[in-house]
Amino acid sequence: MEIIVDGYNFIGRQKGLRGYLEEKRRRLIDQLSSYRTIKGFPITVVFDGEGRGGAERSGGVEVVFSGYGESADDVIIRMAEALREGCTVVSSDRAVQDQVRSHGGVAVFSGEFEARLHSALSPNSSIGAAGPSGPTHLAPLEDKDDSSEPLSQPGPKKGNPRRLSKAERRRQGRLKQL
Repeated sequence: MEIIVDGYNFIGRQKGLRGYLEEKRRRLIDQLSSYRTIKGFPITVVFDGEGRGGAERSGGVEVVFSGYGESADDVIIRMAEALREGCTVVSSDRAVQDQVRSHGGVAVFSGEFEARLHSALSPNSSIGAAGPSGPTHLAPLEDKDDSSEPLSQPGPKKGNPRRLSKAERRRQGRLKQL
């Protein structure tokens, strides 16, 4: 499994895109390098290159800048198309997430990965990957009685109505691996 991080999307979630971006990029790459050392997953971080384009390796993390006429989103989608089920993309951009899923990859919100990143990098953290008292990041199973509302489908739905969709179960499983 390869992790692909939408760099500026992730930085914008953490501290915002104001200020000295070179410092923020360096800090993110250092964090991802440490995470890679701990977890062992190959990691690529993609930034908008404003025409600079190219790739470099820093601390075991592949750093890619989009070329002229393309965005980081384009690069991420192209990588997800090539890797298919073998990639996990970290981005809160819904359009990117939809494209990644359509190619068979798994998309994770930046905030979800940020929690895993900080948990892995801070050994004194009492919160594990599943949270302090179990997997709190999972959608809660609610026990509602909706018998007063009419059914929108002609017949009763088959299967377990509380079971998450296959795509969501895959995403949750990938989150547990991170």
